[in-house]
Amino acid sequence: MTLQECYMALGGDYRDVVNRLRSDRLVQKFVLKFLDDDSYNLLCRSMAEKKYEDAFRAAHTIKGMCQNLSFTKLLEASSQLSDALRHGWTPEAEYYMKQVTEVYRQTVEAIRKFHEGLA
Repeated sequence: MTLQECYMALGGDYRDVVNRLRSDRLVQKFVLKFLDDDSYNLLCRSMAEKKYEDAFRAAHTIKGMCQNLSFTKLLEASSQLSDALRHGWTPEAEYYMKQVTEVYRQTVEAIRKFHEGLA
């Protein structure tokens, strides 16, 4: 799988991220670093523990990373969750959390397949 195919699989904007970072090498470096980020795990823990301020920060961090990496599909989902949690728990937060989880898993799966192809 190429980097461009990875972006197609995860619902991202490859052209936008290359324009921003200026090289495939840098894009690849930061895409692979996404796998090491703990924000999604923090989000899950915070939601389970009803620590909505922490959940908001985690969702907002994911949103920022996705914006920088042009992970469009996950950006949209995490943005909706971040907005729903901005002032604490809302009924919509649970719905958006499910969306984030689904899209996050798709994103991680696409990145892992890309990474496996590098070996």
